[in-house]
Amino acid sequence: MPQPLITAALKLRGQLDRLKFPPPVAFVYQPLDYAWAPHEIYLRRFGVGRKRVVFLGMNPGPFGMVQTGVPFGEIAAVRDWLGIAADVARPRREHPKRPVEGFACRRSEVSGRRLWGLFAGRFGTPEKFFADHFVANFCPLAFLSATGSNLTPDKLPAASAAPLHAACDDHLRRLVELIQPEWLIGVGDFAAKRAALVFGETSLKIGKVLHPSPASPAANRGWAGQAGQQLRALGVWD
Repeated sequence: MPQPLITAALKLRGQLDRLKFPPPVAFVYQPLDYAWAPHEIYLRRFGVGRKRVVFLGMNPGPFGMVQTGVPFGEIAAVRDWLGIAADVARPRREHPKRPVEGFACRRSEVSGRRLWGLFAGRFGTPEKFFADHFVANFCPLAFLSATGSNLTPDKLPAASAAPLHAACDDHLRRLVELIQPEWLIGVGDFAAKRAALVFGETSLKIGKVLHPSPASPAANRGWAGQAGQQLRALGVWD
C-alpha cells in the first residue's frame, strides 16, 4: 500500500488530467505523469512522518520540476544532494522550444539551485533537513504559451484558474493533514496567499520568504542571506 502522500499525489494527478485550459495556454506539462518515477522516490524517501515546516512553491519551473519531477528540482541538487535519479518520459504534447530531457538537461533552474543550496548549507545532509522540513508545490502543472513562454498560475484566466485552485487547495489540505506542520512557508507571494486563503482560519502558522527567482532583482542580491533572515525573524529558524 503506497504511503498517504503518494495516494494524495495520484489523486491530484487524476483530477488535473481532466481539466482543460484555453488560450493563452497552449501546452500543459504534468510532471506527476511523465516524471512520476523520481517524484515517487522523493515522496517515499523524504515524505514520511510529521514535519515542523513545509515550504510551498507555486508550480514547476522549466528546468527544475519539469525535468526532474521534484519541487524546485534543479538537476544537480536532485541528483547530487537528494540522491535521486530515475527515468523521465516525455509530456503528451511538447513545445519544440521546451523539450523535456530529464536528468540529461544541461540547463540549471536558478530558483532550485538557490533554495536547495540554502538547505544544504544550513543542514549539511538531506536527512537532517527532511527530519523536520518538507518542500512541495501548490500546483504540479507547468503552462506554456504558443511561443513557448512560461505562464505561471497567477496569469491564467479566472474561469480556468478556479477548478485548478480548487483541486490544488484540496491537495494542500490533505498534505497538511498528513504532515501536521507547525509552519507553512510560502516561497513567494502567490504560494503565501494561497496558504493564507486555505488555512487563514486555522492555528497553522503561515509565513513567506522572498522567491529565489532570478527575475526578482531583490533575489539577486544575496537571496540565501535574505531568506535565512526572514525565517529567523518569523521564528521558524533560530
